[in-house]
Amino acid sequence: MIYKPRTKPRELEVYHLLNSRKNLLDNERKHLYALQKGYEGELLFDNLTSSVITSECLILNDLLLPHNKNTFQIDSLIIAPETIYIIEVKNFEGDYFYEQDRLYTRVPPHSEVTNPLIQLNRSESLCRQLLQQLGSDMTIQSFVVFVNPEFTLYQAPINKQIVYPGQINRFLKSIHTSSLKLDNNLYVLADKLKSLHNPNAPFYFPPSYQYDELQKGVPCSYCDSLEFTTKGAYCYCLVCSKKETMEKRILQIVHHFTMLFPEMKITTNAIFDWGNRKLSKRAIRRVLQKHLNTKGVHQWSYYEF
Repeated sequence: MIYKPRTKPRELEVYHLLNSRKNLLDNERKHLYALQKGYEGELLFDNLTSSVITSECLILNDLLLPHNKNTFQIDSLIIAPETIYIIEVKNFEGDYFYEQDRLYTRVPPHSEVTNPLIQLNRSESLCRQLLQQLGSDMTIQSFVVFVNPEFTLYQAPINKQIVYPGQINRFLKSIHTSSLKLDNNLYVLADKLKSLHNPNAPFYFPPSYQYDELQKGVPCSYCDSLEFTTKGAYCYCLVCSKKETMEKRILQIVHHFTMLFPEMKITTNAIFDWGNRKLSKRAIRRVLQKHLNTKGVHQWSYYEF
């Protein structure tokens, strides 16, 4: 069962927001593509675990955990009755080869890419230490799972903890075979790990940007276009013709505003300007008062979630 669901990484969300409001540099576009591809691979793995594993286990996705002034990331952690599985998900596509503990693209000039086994071994070591600190001595098994069916790895040693696309179902079924039940101690352990998860850990590298350089507006939830018109309580996209309530659009741009500028106060005037002055201040104020907490009074009032 999914005990901690996966959420879109903050870094990916910020890049998406910036991509609709400014021209990203080539290296930033490449990074956005890599982030999106990685996230899609993780979602694919989540779908597989949900459909194949039906025995008792607790699945915690997207963990950022602290230990001894270090932070380590786990894509998926599966707590089964007898074993804890640490999964590093990779959505690599194309041909690669393995040589002297290094990973290279097979297409010339044979560029070296980060070996995910190195990150996996670090995560396993730190996780084992953390679990011991939490009073658990459960067996840990860790694997890199390549989810993309278009991936091929040549010269890989057979003794590495690697699961290839054609092996994923068998691998997940091997977890599924246990008939044992989860005891209460494992739920307590899962709760402790969830409480230690730090969504603001330093795995976040946004590009530099300033408020004045970003295009203002109210993006469509379906196509990201900033071109729209209003009629009554609804906004109509001028590109894809989708209809959304004005309240939904206002809440959306408030969320975008706080994601990109967490240090700025949410005020009626700030959201009015962020929406390119195309939504009425009265509507903005009504939505803010309905969904957020009001701080201050009169012209000094602002809002918080």
